Amino acid sequence: MPAGERPAGRSFELPVPLIIFAVLLVIGLAAAWFLSRPAPPPPGPVLTPEARAYVKYLKLSDTEMKAHKSYLNQRVVEITGKITNTGPRALRLVEITCVFYDPYGQVVLRQRVPIVGRRGGGLKPGETKPFRLPFDELPESWNQGPPQLVIAQIVFED
Repeated sequence: MPAGERPAGRSFELPVPLIIFAVLLVIGLAAAWFLSRPAPPPPGPVLTPEARAYVKYLKLSDTEMKAHKSYLNQRVVEITGKITNTGPRALRLVEITCVFYDPYGQVVLRQRVPIVGRRGGGLKPGETKPFRLPFDELPESWNQGPPQLVIAQIVFED
């Protein structure tokens, strides 16, 4: 058989270690790409122009922060307060973003939670409802101060 020709019926095979190396290389490159991507921005306010104009009619009052131990001996921080709808429209849902900071003023946790809606029903014009927001996994770097409460979403009754 002349040099450079393969025997009939025989195919070219890659060595197994080379195949394993190539697969691991591809997995490593994919992992590096995935881990190096910037984190998605935290969900911020998604207020429509209509909702943004209505924020002035929502009043948060009597907000307090308390800490206690749960029955599992875990620290639970609760934010309680009231929300009043002084405007002319009924609301189906109101969500707020609670922003916790470290002693240097850097954000350590940003969590969006409903205070009107899902469980307790909507909020009619002139109505006041209490809210309670428990947090059981706050970062150790938290400054122990009350979070900033920002209205993030308003959904009107149809």
